Amino acid sequence: MTERGLLIVLSGPSGVGKGTVRKAIFDSEDNDFQYSISMTTRKMRDGETEGVDYYFRSREEFEELIATGEMLEYAEYVGNYYGTPLSYVQKTLDEGKDVFLEIEVQGAKQVKEKVPDGVFIFLTPPDLSELRSRIVGRGTDAMEVIDERMRVAREEIEMMALYDYAVVNDEVPKAVKRVKEIIATEHFRVNRVIGKYRKMLEEL
Repeated sequence: MTERGLLIVLSGPSGVGKGTVRKAIFDSEDNDFQYSISMTTRKMRDGETEGVDYYFRSREEFEELIATGEMLEYAEYVGNYYGTPLSYVQKTLDEGKDVFLEIEVQGAKQVKEKVPDGVFIFLTPPDLSELRSRIVGRGTDAMEVIDERMRVAREEIEMMALYDYAVVNDEVPKAVKRVKEIIATEHFRVNRVIGKYRKMLEEL
């Protein structure tokens, strides 16, 4: 009997460094997670690759997938859709592999409704001034977009109560260590392993 994998959801306000932390986790030698690549309708940025950073789709294509129920979650954020294709996630979990999602807060709320036994981790900035500095430092957004991202970030931080854990991203290596420790602990929760032992008892 294969133990079902964990669905790990990492999210937090825009600019907090979700992508940087996720990349550092996946670049580490002991990484054993499967990364579920998100889909988006936003334009590809310099240095990004189709099928590596995101699946880039038109708005029409994305809305067709929503209509046919093929998205685990999706959200419209600052004028673009972001979401997670469903079939890959379910197949990988059933194979006993842990699936790692790096998604926006709106999307995480949908996932929690559909997969309540997932592990939900909220990545936080040390403070809001540091968050604004990170968004400005990207150099990719106009000031009105930055102001909108900060307004949304305040709303997102208020949604932290929906999560199981909060991890401060003060330094990336420390944040990575904290996330890995949370996941390791979750594998030992009684409610995740008891089914396997009940099955053993039935077979005695």
